[in-house]
Amino acid sequence: MAGTVTQDPPPAVGGSPGRPLIVTEDAELLDDLLRLCAAAGATPEVHHGVPERRGSWEAAPLVLVGDDAARRVRGAARRRGVVLVGRDQDDSGVWKRAVQIGADHVLMLPDGEQWLVDRIADVAEGVGRPAVTVGVIGGRGGAGASTLACALAVTSAREGLRTLLVDADPLGGGLDVLLGGETAEGLRWPAFAASRGRVGGGALEESLPRLHSLRVLSWDRGDCVAVPPQAVRAVLAAARRRGGTVVVDLPRRLDDGVAEVLAQLDLALLVVPAELRAVAAAGRVASAVGMVLRDLRVAVRGPYSPGLDDREVARLLGLPLAGEVPVESGLLRPHHSGKPPGAAGRGPLARFCKDFWERTLVEAGGT
Repeated sequence: MAGTVTQDPPPAVGGSPGRPLIVTEDAELLDDLLRLCAAAGATPEVHHGVPERRGSWEAAPLVLVGDDAARRVRGAARRRGVVLVGRDQDDSGVWKRAVQIGADHVLMLPDGEQWLVDRIADVAEGVGRPAVTVGVIGGRGGAGASTLACALAVTSAREGLRTLLVDADPLGGGLDVLLGGETAEGLRWPAFAASRGRVGGGALEESLPRLHSLRVLSWDRGDCVAVPPQAVRAVLAAARRRGGTVVVDLPRRLDDGVAEVLAQLDLALLVVPAELRAVAAAGRVASAVGMVLRDLRVAVRGPYSPGLDDREVARLLGLPLAGEVPVESGLLRPHHSGKPPGAAGRGPLARFCKDFWERTLVEAGGT
């Protein structure tokens, strides 16, 4: 319509998520939309037409217009986040009405219910930029990958970022132990084994142990050593929707669950001791995970065998060099002080982690 402007809804005051707006007079459709909003954890604002209150139409993060109300909203300002919702799969005229009101999507119930629940839940959670998600994997056993993963997570949290550390290795004994929090209250992986569909990001975060200013999803010491791939996918997707950073400690094997994790990583660090046997083992690991992972970089750990340095290790593996992981005693032996690696904020390991995040967040378009 002439004279209208396409605009994004303004951010809610104080950064809190706004309420979705429903526009319909169809009682049956309204019941369905209210049910879907409840399933997504959102409380909508409901009107029969364009709200009279100034700013309501423009400010709503998501507008669900019933097909019965399309004519009544034609004159409203064009904006993003408008979904035209109908029921008649055979009504070809719905597309014309969607264009007339500037809708982004046309959705037919009941087929589109899950998509709509996900979209409403995004609004309820105030979803913004997804978390920068980094995996850490050892080129061989004892490479120090778990300790580096902990140090990266602790450093991220110390820099003020929302941080989640994920233990993806059920046979590793639990990262909560490495952080000195094995008795901390909160859920571990087995509690999510039955998860299906969407997991709420806020609910996930609140359910996990909080250790050293970050949240930790670890394995417990029980008998359960497997979580279905669809549950892994749902949990990690929920973690990423909250923004900030997610650090994942990866096992040196590839199964369906690990493949789900790899598919959601922005990048991964392959920790490789600078010795020929470790480089050979790391080559096999890189070959396996490289089939799924988009961005794999090598982090070399000394001391160096004769003829090897960090660049030579990266060249032999054919991978980009992320840097040299400093040799610290904390990287080579378990911690018994309850103080996690990198917690002091000083020393070579802490500097490596801080430099890594500065570079990685710039690459991701963050600050």
